Formats: sequence, C-alpha cells, structure tokens
Amino acid sequence: MKIISANLNGIRSAAKKGFFDWMSKQNADFVCVQELKAQASDMMPEFLAPPGYNGCFHYAEKKGYSGAGVYAKKKPNSVQLGFGCQEFDAEGRYVQCDFDNLSVISVYCPSGSSSEERQLAKFRFMEVFLPHLAKLVASGREIVICGDWNIAHQQIDLKNWRSNQKNSGFLPEERAWLSRVFDELTLVDVFRRVDTRAEQYTWWSNRGQAWAKNVGWRIDYHVATPGIAAKASAVSIYKEERFSDHAPLIIEYGGN
Repeated sequence: MKIISANLNGIRSAAKKGFFDWMSKQNADFVCVQELKAQASDMMPEFLAPPGYNGCFHYAEKKGYSGAGVYAKKKPNSVQLGFGCQEFDAEGRYVQCDFDNLSVISVYCPSGSSSEERQLAKFRFMEVFLPHLAKLVASGREIVICGDWNIAHQQIDLKNWRSNQKNSGFLPEERAWLSRVFDELTLVDVFRRVDTRAEQYTWWSNRGQAWAKNVGWRIDYHVATPGIAAKASAVSIYKEERFSDHAPLIIEYGGN
C-alpha cells in the first residue's frame, strides 16, 4: 500500500506545475492533499476524479483558503468531512475516508505564523483536535493521518532550530502537544520510525534561497496507529520537481 501526502498550496497552481501528471505515474493507493485554495465551483473534472481515483474534498467557506482532500483507488465505505468543531470545519481542514478496518485522513492544521490571532486559533485547534484523535485511537481501527501539521517536532526537524524557538511551528507548547499525540495516544510518526537522518525536510520558505540551501522544516507527516505504522517499509520526500513550497511525502506500507 502506497500513500502520498502533499500540501499543494493551491490545487490550480500545482496542476499547472504538473502535479497530476506526476501523481498518475505514482500508482499510489491514496493521495492526501491539503491547501486546495479552491471552492467546489473551481474544481475541474480532472481535479475531482483523476483517472483511476475517487476524490473526496472538504472546502473552506472563505474563498481561496485552506481545503483538504483524499484521492483513493477504492471507493470509501464512508466519508467524514470535518471533525465536529464548527470553527475549524468552516475552514475545510479534515477529510476522513473509511475502508473496512482502515481510515485514511487528510488534515491541514492551522498555521500561526501570520499573526497572534492565528496563533491563538492554532492553540484552539490543538485543544479540540487532541480529544478527536483520542477517539480515533479508541475506535480500534487502523488509521493513517496524512497532512501538514504545521509543527516541527524535534530539533532535527528544522534547519535553524535555535533561532526558531519563539516562532510558530516550533514553539515549546506546540512541540509538547505533538509529543502527547505520539506518547499518550501511542500514534506513530511513521517517517521518523523508518528514517532517522537529519536534514529531511518537507517545506521551505520562499525567502532567502531556502530551497537552494535546503533550509527547511519537516512539518508534513504520516501519523498512524502502531499496527499499520509497523508495516512501513520505505519512505521518501519527492524533490525532483516542485509543485508547491512543500514536497510530497511518500510512504509504502508492506504486506499483511
């Protein structure tokens, strides 16, 4: 089973840069996308249902903002848009597709970097999302939550960690919250389980030649229940082409 997570920073922009051509060659079972920056009326047929895939999407009420989706080869048994919090469901941040005993989820957690107001919103999201994650774990299903969590967990997960300790995305409170996701809820950072190397990033600022110098952050994750996480056999960050300011995160999960 192959699952890809990709923040597109605008589905129309990513399409023009060749994302769907690339996706068609990957033969992934699931492709989780975030930051569509589109409403239903903006979605072209090739965005809604690329050849061989069913697409499920959660759009933000605000135009050109946020949005998440899951592409799946199999039609889901059920789909859940949003996780039951009105403030953040209005922002189009969560798509859950259930298949037998497996749930594949695309999530786009808020960024707090634009203002203090948005950082406070991010903290509110963290407060309501943790109990939702706990319910998912308690369900007993195998779960893979893909997406942009907008938090670098450890020092190894961003280049300039010393100078970012007071910045959104690497605040002590954010990192402690993500530790709770892994330690208390027993969910697994699948990439780190397989690849423990430094300088493995998924996002680069558009400022100061960050991409060219690999001054990045690892803020895109597959977060999974232990059973399916243990089957992860190969992980990679695709950087040969650029579809957005994020790179697709690809993980292959082995046999039964």
